[in-house]
Formats: sequence, structure tokens, C-alpha cells
Amino acid sequence: MKPPPLRNDCFAMPRGVEWTPVDQALATLREGMATVVGTEDTDVMEAGGRVLASDVSARCSNPPFSNSAVDGYGFAFSSVSPATVGDTITLPLVPGRAAAGAPFSGTVPPGNAVRILTGAPIPRGIDTVVLEEDVSTDGARIMFRSGVRPEANTRDSGEDVVAGTRLFERGHRLRSQDLALLTACGHSRVPVHRSLSVAVLSTGDEISEAGTGRVAAGATGAVYDSNRPMLLDLVRRWGFVDCDLGRVPDDPGKIRAALDRGAGTADAIIATGGASAGDEDHVSRMLRDEGTLQTWRVAIKPGRPLAMAIWRDRPVFGLPGNPVAAFVCALIFALPALRVLAGENWSDPHGFLVPSGFAKRKKPGRREYLRARIDAKGRAVPFASEGSGRISGLSWSDGLIELEHGALSVREEDPVKYLPYAMFGL
Repeated sequence: MKPPPLRNDCFAMPRGVEWTPVDQALATLREGMATVVGTEDTDVMEAGGRVLASDVSARCSNPPFSNSAVDGYGFAFSSVSPATVGDTITLPLVPGRAAAGAPFSGTVPPGNAVRILTGAPIPRGIDTVVLEEDVSTDGARIMFRSGVRPEANTRDSGEDVVAGTRLFERGHRLRSQDLALLTACGHSRVPVHRSLSVAVLSTGDEISEAGTGRVAAGATGAVYDSNRPMLLDLVRRWGFVDCDLGRVPDDPGKIRAALDRGAGTADAIIATGGASAGDEDHVSRMLRDEGTLQTWRVAIKPGRPLAMAIWRDRPVFGLPGNPVAAFVCALIFALPALRVLAGENWSDPHGFLVPSGFAKRKKPGRREYLRARIDAKGRAVPFASEGSGRISGLSWSDGLIELEHGALSVREEDPVKYLPYAMFGL
């Protein structure tokens, strides 16, 4: 026997094995995803975080009527024009006032003014408002300096949105501020997709539930299951309904039963562990033999073993068992696909360029994601170790540095692409 040359890189691509670039894997995934949830109408008050099932247009204009933007006095601009800037203008006040919810019912005659408050409909005969801070009054008349512009301090009807304008397209996930716009434009109920349900499963003989004491014994070689609490929380933060399938050992029968249970209760399944090609990697083998395996060799670090398949008509995302790799692959692959399943549009994290706070030489053939944060100088600084077993790096980081597929040499202050976790809804 002759040993191969030492490569000393656990992420190196094996000779003769074809690895799928990240962009190609994402394109394949995108082509295979479609909305799987039904629709329903819901009250706008309860619509936050829901996905619109159809386009929504304004039922009324915002504002629905012309109104005052300030507290002051309204008059017709023609009453004071022409006038030299700085001239003193005096106008008699008509009885009454205009207030929000209590409009002035009459018509203000030319050469007169009326008291008006913020949000009040503009009375007939009025087109301009002067700030009360710029006015002197004795209760019967007002006095102010000329120079006020025509239509000053007024808001036109439809100045913000005109009735009939499309507010949101189908697939938009509603945010708090969107509910304000919907309500202002006359909507009390909106058509939305039913919330997507996602089941999460952990596999592996070595994993144990936290608090059991099994890990402390040491001799068993067990580790606590940190994937499930992380992924279940991701599912909830992304606006989906979580379903905990628990953990199962590396037993094909038990894995099959768990996947069947997930297919019967959820719209999609995320499984961790067993996605590679080792002796105990039953998940990928089962998805290949009994399901429809799409791809599972992706040129990504951390990650690589990634199963994307269909099981009993349910999409399955087989993520690596390593928590760091599972987290990164969930953000890059599972999230955009789940969003499409939930009725949203496919979206890629765009990120932005920032100066690097590190130096690195990257090998070709894989895309790399470094856990990172922005330092006080505005630079992206990676975690001290790239080891995918360092879960503390996930907690330390606020985002990811994305290094593209080809060879790369990064020097300090070079621009690098930074993806804050906020872009992934975290």
C-alpha cells in the first residue's frame, strides 16, 4: 500500500468526487420549491408575520381628506396676496374651530381666518395654514407677518397613497408597519397563507437530552443535542409553526418512523445528522432509496453533507449533525426554500461590503462562511477559530462573512461580503 499525500484539510474535496457549487444547489432547490399551504382571510390586527396570498390595493386614499399638518389658523392665500414679505397681515376670526374628528361645518369667507388643529379637515374656503407660533391673537382677529407660502402646512388627500394603488404583492410577509398602512388604506381583513409547519428531527446514537447526566459519564461518548433547540427556535423566529420530532438513534426503522410521523403532521421536515455517506448515515441512504434525494454533496464550508429530498410528498432538508454547519446550512439553504413553501417569494441574502479585520488565504472549490461580527472600526472580524465544532462562535457572532467559490487572498482592509443575521430574520 502507498498512502496518499497529506492534505490536512477535512473540508478538502475527495479526488474524483463531483461537488455541487452552492449557487447550483440553490438554483436546483429554487426550481423544486412551490407553495404548499392553503389560504384564509384574517383580521389585520392578527396578520403580523403572515404571508399575503394575493396582491392588496388601497381601498381608500391616505390621507382620505385634505387636512392641517399643524396647529394654527387657516385662511385663503388669495386673502393676503399680493403682499410684501414682512408686511403685517391682520385677519378677523370666524366663530368656531376645525379639529380632528370635529370638522368646521361652514365656509370661511374670503379675508377671514379660522382656528384649526392638527389633523382637522381643511374647511371650505381655506387652502393655507399659518403656525400658531407665528401668530398673535386677541380672540377676535389674528396678526402675522407675510411670507407664508400658498398651501403651507396642509396635507392633500391621497398625498401618501391614492385609492387603488397596489400596496403589497402576493408573497409579502406582513410587518408591524405594514399593518398600519393596510388599516390606513381601509383594510380590516386580508387574504393570507396558512402558517407553514416545520418538523425538526435529530438523529444519532451519540446524542443525549440535556440534563440526563449521560454526557457527564464520559465513557458513553455521548453529546447533548444542541441542534434541536437551535433549529426549533429558528423555525419559530421565521414565522413558521414548529413541530418537535425528538431524537432517534442511528436505527433505520426508527428514523423511517420519525420521518413518517413528520410527514403526517408537518408541511416540511428538517433532520440533522446522517446526511453524509458514512456507515451510520442512514438519513441520506433512506432518502435516496425510499424517497427522492436531490443532492447531498455541496461545496460549502462549514457543511458539505446536505440532503434535499422528498419524503411522502414532504420536502426534507437533511442538515449536517455539527451544530455550526447545521446553523449555516439552515440559513443558506433551508430558509429561502421554506419561505417559498410558505407562499413567500424566493430571496437571497444580499449582504454588504465592509473592510476586513483579518487576513486569510482561501483554497478554491468551495464557498466559505466565517462566523463574524463588526468591530468598533466598522470592520468584519471572524471568530478566532474556524473549527465547526466551536458552538461558542455562533453565540459570539452577529453575522457571516461570505467568501466565494474560487481561490481568494484577503488582506486587512480588503472589502469582504458581510451577512448580518438580521438579514436571515434573526
